[in-house]
Amino acid sequence: MRTTHRPLTTLALALSLFMAALEATVVSTAMPTVVGELGGIQHYAWVFTAYMLSSTITVPIYGKLADLYGRKPVLVFGIVLFLVGSIASGLSTSMAMLIGFRTLQGLGAGAMQPVALTVIGDIYTLEERAKVQGAFSAVWGIAGLIGPITGGFLVKYLTWHWVFFINVPVGVGCLVLLLSYFHERVERKPQKLDYAGAALLTGWVVALLVGVQGVGVNLWGLPVAAVLLVGVQGVGVNLWGLPVAAVLLAAFVAVERKVAEPIIPMSIFKVPAIVISSIAGALFSAAMFGATTYVPLFVQGVLGGTPTEAGGMITPMIVGWPLAAFVAGKLLLKTGFPPFIVDGLGLTVVDTSLMALLLGAQAPRLLPEVAMGLFGIGMGFASTALLIAVQTSVGWELRGVATASNMFFRTIGGAIGVGLMGGVMVSQLLKDPTVPISAANALMSPDHGQDLPADLLATLSGALGTGLSINFWLICAFTVAAFAAGLFFPKVSRTTTVSSTEVVAPH
Repeated sequence: MRTTHRPLTTLALALSLFMAALEATVVSTAMPTVVGELGGIQHYAWVFTAYMLSSTITVPIYGKLADLYGRKPVLVFGIVLFLVGSIASGLSTSMAMLIGFRTLQGLGAGAMQPVALTVIGDIYTLEERAKVQGAFSAVWGIAGLIGPITGGFLVKYLTWHWVFFINVPVGVGCLVLLLSYFHERVERKPQKLDYAGAALLTGWVVALLVGVQGVGVNLWGLPVAAVLLVGVQGVGVNLWGLPVAAVLLAAFVAVERKVAEPIIPMSIFKVPAIVISSIAGALFSAAMFGATTYVPLFVQGVLGGTPTEAGGMITPMIVGWPLAAFVAGKLLLKTGFPPFIVDGLGLTVVDTSLMALLLGAQAPRLLPEVAMGLFGIGMGFASTALLIAVQTSVGWELRGVATASNMFFRTIGGAIGVGLMGGVMVSQLLKDPTVPISAANALMSPDHGQDLPADLLATLSGALGTGLSINFWLICAFTVAAFAAGLFFPKVSRTTTVSSTEVVAPH
């Protein structure tokens, strides 16, 4: 058995996370411009939601596969699929194509972050892990610094298609290092995958997202007929998604409690730290993905900023996050987990409250930058403590599924948040039936819709601003709920873990 080269394996894992971080910033930078070129502002949320939906569904499946068959093959497969989706997204010529290929990209992304973080938990001790998390945070910081600049440069001097092509050299380098230097010994046993659980999980997530988007549209009293005019986004009117999701969730839980190898062992939720981490992670991710999706749109569509300025709004968050995570990684072993969780989530509440109150058409551009920076600091404290607490709560044989479950709830929270806010934004743009929603695409063009009649431009800009203002209040509400959940976080031993016999015995 060849020995894993820890430094080069760590470099490969860092590259995989770098791709994910860079993707978030450059795509958010380019999306308003994409809307200006391809049209389809009513489908704006779906470019992000499709990616998060597909990655959400596959995260726990990949986590289970990593525990059964090893981390390496699952991670390599995910990266290859992510690169194929990236290339196809870059070749898209319509919004429908882009949404479809972003779905494919998300299917690969579902393996990258949870499995990479699981490998970190495997090859480093708890004491080393806290320090390595700080080093990995620097990766996010670097990506946060260069992402918006890179995205703005590519949009301005090449085309937006290149924001997807830049993943290729990074991904190839990551694959070469993983295949050459990461080796693991996996005791393979005959196993049966939980196909019924996977199908029910997929149906539950899709139905939940459909129902939540329906809430986003109907919450503001938009007529059903108007919603049906927006095509794909029109499925958001189907509030039936919520009761269907409830039935599918009940069926999923029942199946997972009976099968020998469940995708998500229900009994891991006997561990209070995992329960609270899952709830808080879903809520703060709804706020985070909502902010990274709609703050750039606000800057370019309402404040009239450039693509580079719009994408630059995310940089303070992605820089503040790793800096705070580095501090948390250094001090966690001394202070324990709860102080960083409560204080970090509390800071996000203060920050998003100010954002909801002060962000408007006349707001200075410095305001969203400062707000996103403080948001990132709070998230860096809380998310790092929550993740390490989860990994510390279980043994090796459950670390993959526990980490993936935590990532699953984070991504599903993000998908729900973005979907809900997308429904809200569309409802505001469709309030005036005499104004075609397609005209709103012009707000993202280089001249910010100056060719439109002044009264139409004012109506569209006002409607977009109102929808985004409501979304900022929703972001605030999610952080308040996450903070409330964090208050119940239990004390977690920093020296012991829970074994599989204690956690996942069939019942």
